[in-house]
Amino acid sequence: MKKILVIALLAIVSFATQANAQAKIEFKSETVDYGEIPKGSDGVRIFEFTNTGNEPLIISEVKSTCGCTVPSKPKGPIAPGASDIIKVKYDTNRVGPIRKTITVYSNAEKPIVSLKIKGKILNNDSKSVLEKKS
Repeated sequence: MKKILVIALLAIVSFATQANAQAKIEFKSETVDYGEIPKGSDGVRIFEFTNTGNEPLIISEVKSTCGCTVPSKPKGPIAPGASDIIKVKYDTNRVGPIRKTITVYSNAEKPIVSLKIKGKILNNDSKSVLEKKS
C-alpha cells in the first residue's frame, strides 16, 4: 500500500512540475527609438531578448504593421537562459515620423508580444539645419 501511495505522489509531483514548465520571453526593451536620423540612414535595429523560462522558446512568426518595416526572427529554438535577437529593418527613404508595431508570436507564457519602433526620418534640408545648430 505504501508503494502505491509513493508512486502516486511521485506521479502527481512529476505532472505538476511538467505543467509549470514553460518558455518565457523577456525583452531588454520593447521599444527601439531611432531618434532623428537623416533620410537614407541605416534602418537596421535589434530587439534583444532572453528565454527566462524552463523550456525551449520557439518564435513561430514575427510580423510588422506595414511593408516598410521588415523583421527577421531567430531560426531555431532558444534554450532556457539563452539570449537572441529580432532584427528589424525600416525603410529610411520615407521622410517623416516612424511609429510601427512588430508582433512576435511564440510558445512563451505570454504568446503574443508587441514591440514598437519610433523616431523621425529627416529630409536633407532638416539634416543641414541640425548640422548648423551643432
